[in-house]
Amino acid sequence: MPDPIVDVHQLRKTYRSLSLTGRRRIDAVRGVSLQAYPGEVFGLLGPNGAGKTTLIKMLLGVVKPSSGHARLLGQPIGSSAARSRVGYLPESLRVDRHHSARSALRYYGRMSGMTSAEIHSRSDELLKLVGLEGRDRESVRRFSKGMYQRLGLAQALLHDPDLLVLDEPTDGLDPVGRNEVRKVIDRLREGGKTIFLNSHILQEVEMVCTRVAILAKGEIKAIGPIDELAHRDQQKLIVEVLGETEPDWHAIFGDSMQVEIESTRVRDAFRLSIAVVDQDQINAVVDRLRRSDQSIARLEVRRESLEETFMRLVGTDAIDAVAGEEVLS
Repeated sequence: MPDPIVDVHQLRKTYRSLSLTGRRRIDAVRGVSLQAYPGEVFGLLGPNGAGKTTLIKMLLGVVKPSSGHARLLGQPIGSSAARSRVGYLPESLRVDRHHSARSALRYYGRMSGMTSAEIHSRSDELLKLVGLEGRDRESVRRFSKGMYQRLGLAQALLHDPDLLVLDEPTDGLDPVGRNEVRKVIDRLREGGKTIFLNSHILQEVEMVCTRVAILAKGEIKAIGPIDELAHRDQQKLIVEVLGETEPDWHAIFGDSMQVEIESTRVRDAFRLSIAVVDQDQINAVVDRLRRSDQSIARLEVRRESLEETFMRLVGTDAIDAVAGEEVLS
């Protein structure tokens, strides 16, 4: 394995505040450990109040951890060496309304210590990448939320960082805007960038991320490739068998296979939903159907979705999430 780009070990953040009932302690992040490797899109997924934003702020050096340690690109978090190689898109980018996309990039480039020639060269390239070519001299006052997000991606990439941190990059966007941002992320991944993406929108994470960590109440509940997080016992084999009369399923499968079958009539076929554990059991079901001369019109293996995985791991945490992160950080 290559060295991780993001390397987090037992990172914690505890806030303390005064209230009418005394001092209140909020553990926003509780011993988080994770690694993100070169060239992957790593998704940090969790409900509101899970600690995602606090974790990102610690990685960027904005918030100091209570304990634990982490490194970005081999450098301690918070160090200027680490920050200089990271691009960041905040959840809500604010650009002064007198700016155009091009003048905004010039402003951000100067803040990063880039020369005018470097800014000009990179601006042309990035405005084309994010789909703002030809709109670069318009006032940002005329920009849609999707255009703002694409401008935010351009400013995050301006100094050619090795790591891109995106905080809710598609939140509040319409389907067209989300699709535009996804395309940019795909192009960046294909170009070898490492992307650390924070989101609570499961469908977006499922579409763009290579690995995910599910965070709830400050703790990692699971981490890994999306298909490996699914509960293997929750696989279902969907089979449609042609026929006018429902077959005797007990005679076909018997008691030895120990499969749970739900059967419904669908047009000119019977649809079976069969809980299966592994490929051997799937093969056995198909073999039994064929030996009994059943005509199979459709066959699909339906695994646990990311949403089902998320709810199984997070459960009521998604509903009862503590709002202290947004209030205190």
